[in-house]
Amino acid sequence: MDMLKQLSLAGLVPVIKVKKAEDAVPLCRALKNGGLPVAEITFRTDAAEEAIRLVHQALPDVLLGAGTVLTCDQADRAWNAGAGYIVSPGLNPVVVQHCIDKGYPVLPGCANPSDIESALSLGLKTVKFFPAEALGGLKLIKAMAAPYGDVKFVPTGGINAKNLPEYLAFPKIAACGGSWMVPDDAIEAKDWDLIERLAREAVNVMLGLRLKHIGINNPDAETAVNEAKKLCALMGWQPERDTSTSLFVGDGFEMMKSPFRGTHGHIAIGTANVDRAKWHLEQRGFAFDEDTALFTPDGRMKFIYLKDEIAGFALHLTLA
Repeated sequence: MDMLKQLSLAGLVPVIKVKKAEDAVPLCRALKNGGLPVAEITFRTDAAEEAIRLVHQALPDVLLGAGTVLTCDQADRAWNAGAGYIVSPGLNPVVVQHCIDKGYPVLPGCANPSDIESALSLGLKTVKFFPAEALGGLKLIKAMAAPYGDVKFVPTGGINAKNLPEYLAFPKIAACGGSWMVPDDAIEAKDWDLIERLAREAVNVMLGLRLKHIGINNPDAETAVNEAKKLCALMGWQPERDTSTSLFVGDGFEMMKSPFRGTHGHIAIGTANVDRAKWHLEQRGFAFDEDTALFTPDGRMKFIYLKDEIAGFALHLTLA
């Protein structure tokens, strides 16, 4: 799979400054255990090259990038150490062209339309947007995305747990970079448990998984209607939507008019990005029934069932 596509599925890239190369492996292992098998190790310290090499050797499945790359030499050193992509804070045409010529996936920093046009002239359609919040944040990205419809952005700088969902809700955002889940004091203290917990919390915030409705199997339409009436009487609800296959009651129940998937029924889990949620749940060991996938006109997944039931219920992801 294309590296930039993988970054988009990961959705969130921890941006790391490592002072001691030996800290990089336990740090990235903590991120992986927390559900984020991805890291951008910046060349802001002398330990970066060795840190990348150690992580690549110990954790080859981590999506590993090199950040704050300012020169062609740094790009070569990062790539030879095991980085899978190169990130720069600005757009240096010499460095970017060098990466393209060498076959290194590269994300140059862009701050304005002129930068974007330079990136496009070099054949790039995904760029870093840095420093995101200081430049105007999502508002500016949306303004620039209008005339550059094919460009996707990876904003970094000022992204946190509070504004992450808003950024990722915009379809032109491929992923976001952030450092709040890898605080300097936790790295200094080697508090890998804290970093694992922060990574897990960040993934949960990003995915925003939530119960959308419970589908209950019934033997026939008459039973479904009668059971729906009981729920309405109990809760003071009115039927929401009556279709050929089911009857929706309130915000949380779908009474099926015939036996459907699941021993007892199904559970719908809403999320802002089904492709991304599927990728992350696969990292947790869940498998999906690919034959059930449905897509939006622009190719984004909008619906898919897990392969296995939980407690007698089939589960599916759906766009919230």
